[in-house]
Amino acid sequence: MPGIALTTAAFVLVATGTSFAQGFIQFTSPKDYFGVSFPGEPTVRDTTWTSESGVTLPARVYSVENARGRYSMTVVDYKDVEKLSAERSAQCQKTGGEGDACMNSWRSDIGGAIVWATWQFMQRSAKVTFYGWYSADQVPGHQLQLTNPDDSRTFATVNMHGTRLYVLEATVPRGAPAPGLFQQSLMFLDDEGKSIRYRVYYSPTHSDEWKFPAPPPPRAR
Repeated sequence: MPGIALTTAAFVLVATGTSFAQGFIQFTSPKDYFGVSFPGEPTVRDTTWTSESGVTLPARVYSVENARGRYSMTVVDYKDVEKLSAERSAQCQKTGGEGDACMNSWRSDIGGAIVWATWQFMQRSAKVTFYGWYSADQVPGHQLQLTNPDDSRTFATVNMHGTRLYVLEATVPRGAPAPGLFQQSLMFLDDEGKSIRYRVYYSPTHSDEWKFPAPPPPRAR
């Protein structure tokens, strides 16, 4: 079963030619180091994200909503999570808290960021029809498919690259094809705006000294 929906989507794109892709634009965000094909120019808004341990982190949402459905990329920056978690822990102890409630859990927040974001989808009033592992240019992540109460379908992927968590989500109307072009177009960019592909699987936390982010592996491009 894994990958059936995206494989089907790729076939649909080939079979229908450019008509299905018409209206999609290749959007890149130098600020958040990603690129993706949106069905129109996305709006951008700043927001916040609550980590698993309750730390409030800065986030940004890029979104498009039209007849094709709702498409979004949420980018959460974990860069200051260690500092913010320490401040939260100190404040908790200052107000009389103790034990796990005041624990400085920044390592768990980073190591479990993808799982935590995936869990948010699983809490929705929707049926999870697929959940599995996948990677985009050797950057591993989680992939989900859900069927909503109105029979629309949600397709989501969650990755972490550098200090940022990337939550890609598309909800398409009942009977519409899977948003394969949107999901398969995801790219991670370097400081020069060039797309990155690694030779081996990437991990933001694989470091003997627990340095965050961990040094990246060699690149294929």
